Amino acid sequence: MFRLRYLNPWFWMRKILPRTLFARSLLIIVVPAILVQAVTTVVFVDNHWRKVSARLAFALAGEISVLVQEKEDGRDPQRFEDLKRYASQSLDLLVTFEPGRSLEPGIETSGTWEPFTAEALSVALQQQVRKPYSIALDLDDEWVNIGIQMEGGILRIFALERRIFSSSAYIFLMWLVGSSIVLFAIAVIFMRNQIRPILRLAVAAERFGVGRDIANFKPEGAREVRTAARAFLDMHARIKRQIEQRTAMLAGVSHDLRTPLTRMKLALALGPDNADTQALKNDVHDMERMVNSYLDFVRGDEKEAEMRIDLVTIFEKFRHAAGRSGKKMTIRHEGDSTLLVRPVAFERALQNIISNAEKYASVIDVMFHRRDDVMDIIIDDDGPGLDEKYYEDVFKPFFRVDSARSLEAGSVGLGLPIAQDIIYAHGGRIWLDQSPMGGLRVCIQLPV
Repeated sequence: MFRLRYLNPWFWMRKILPRTLFARSLLIIVVPAILVQAVTTVVFVDNHWRKVSARLAFALAGEISVLVQEKEDGRDPQRFEDLKRYASQSLDLLVTFEPGRSLEPGIETSGTWEPFTAEALSVALQQQVRKPYSIALDLDDEWVNIGIQMEGGILRIFALERRIFSSSAYIFLMWLVGSSIVLFAIAVIFMRNQIRPILRLAVAAERFGVGRDIANFKPEGAREVRTAARAFLDMHARIKRQIEQRTAMLAGVSHDLRTPLTRMKLALALGPDNADTQALKNDVHDMERMVNSYLDFVRGDEKEAEMRIDLVTIFEKFRHAAGRSGKKMTIRHEGDSTLLVRPVAFERALQNIISNAEKYASVIDVMFHRRDDVMDIIIDDDGPGLDEKYYEDVFKPFFRVDSARSLEAGSVGLGLPIAQDIIYAHGGRIWLDQSPMGGLRVCIQLPV
């Protein structure tokens, strides 16, 4: 299975492809453009530029063939001189004869396009001159040096490079590259403008997810993006309205319940002090605590302003409180210990976690450290622990565990759900694991 995964081409394609929408959108534009340009260049070089070079080389080789034949004939030296003069004046050819010298056949070229040109000229000379030859071609120089081996020496012909080279290749490639750069720049600007509304929508969704204000967000961009943005705003309004209605309803219920509870507490305080009265007082106290737990769970803290706090200060306060209860708490930390959070809500989340550990453990170990842009908080205890199958269930509201860590009477099972909601509202994560101390480990990750 492991090998099949790495043999799958889609696996490597996912690894190679860029991660961002902007880069992938540009890739969708650039790859077809590059393919079209590559095909166009191949077709141009093969069907146009090669043919043009071959025809130019064929014409030049034909003129050289006439000069070679006239020199070999040798019956009228003046006629050969007239041809040399005519070639110089009208054909851009400088012709000389080097008597008594021998030629070393070969082709000397430099650059990118010169080998194609020299190859075309070589084929033409083989077809029309049929004698040993040498070609020295360097387009940095204006002349092409062509040598033909004859019986009495070397016929040297210097031809202007424009006789065998067409500049259309360079012009074509310059226009191709230049237009590609311009079009790519336009595509980058256009894609940035198209991606920006999507990024703004993502930022607004992230801010809403952590309970922050998104009042400045407005739908913009393409029609589909504006439709998604308006749907997001409608969803945001509905969720916010539902939360406000739920909070108002439960606040009213709490007020209505607290009034009779207060009368009951007053009546019990004025009544006789006996076992029955004490039992009723305990029931009233439990009911009041449950009402407060319900409110803590539903009210949220969206309106609380964010501020930077020091984790050391918070956990030191918890440590002193645990010491008064006969519990031992150790605190270890590395690096910066400050966080930007809503302080009251965040402290309530930590208090719920620490209180849950204090119920079942005698020693609590707290360790936190900053890692890149994340703050890791780990809380261990030496309690009886928890079955792994309940790690996710304990974050469900009103869930009770019938085991060593079951909730004591009067608790409604909202401590960890409240902590989870607050951690999630800050853009973080929380999960449970086994502690090396034998009890339960609570892991928290928060952005800094």
